[in-house]
Amino acid sequence: MIETAKILAGLPAELRDPLLSHYREIGANFIERRWEPSELRGGKFCEVVYCILEGAITGHFPMKPSKPNDMVKACRSLEGFPANPDRVGDRSLRILIPRVLLPLYEIRNNRNVGHVGGDVDPNFLDATAVYGMASWILAELVRIFHGVSTQDAQKAVDALVEYKVPLVWEIDELKRVQDAAMSTRDQTLLLLHANRNWVADKDLASWVEYSTVSMFRTRVLVPLHEQRLVEFDRANSRAHISPQGSKFVSDRILKPRADAFN
Repeated sequence: MIETAKILAGLPAELRDPLLSHYREIGANFIERRWEPSELRGGKFCEVVYCILEGAITGHFPMKPSKPNDMVKACRSLEGFPANPDRVGDRSLRILIPRVLLPLYEIRNNRNVGHVGGDVDPNFLDATAVYGMASWILAELVRIFHGVSTQDAQKAVDALVEYKVPLVWEIDELKRVQDAAMSTRDQTLLLLHANRNWVADKDLASWVEYSTVSMFRTRVLVPLHEQRLVEFDRANSRAHISPQGSKFVSDRILKPRADAFN
């Protein structure tokens, strides 16, 4: 199998490094169930891929990624280049990959802000499509530029995204923070941060396994509300994380753990 450090070594570092970086972010966000960031990175990934395709076809790679004025027209224009049987992966570079880029870019531009109404939030399905298409495109580029089998290319791509046990595990209607040593206060903030909607206080108390809902309100939610880390709606027995609370989770809970992996 190709060493991950040598993946796409034939491409300019100015294109290879952002390509792999954006793909890793898509994969990490998807695994950690952060659907919207996963979709957003799909657009950046598309822009780098387009620059690679154009450079491979014309023989002149740009020195840095740039966004085409019209991604649809730009991708379709690649099909207008004459076929070159001597070019490795010619049809993929001119036709297959550009045609996959279009729906990937469309999800990034026109789906992320259109999730209003309907019975099922499509974020998960959209993110799944983004992750799947991005993985296929990257594996195809690895296959072409390294001259390896599809199987070996996919193994190399899979190795790029380190699987991390998610901090919040969800099964049916139950959620659990997987760090048993984390304080109840931090577990509550993390659960609200992962949800990003109003959550019933009885559900939160159940998820952190607090003895009683009334004590949970008094000892956890009220202090968090007073610190402006959450909004505790007593009248409707529900809580919502605040911008200050989200910043606390990112800076004090998630970032130290991410740094520990590096």
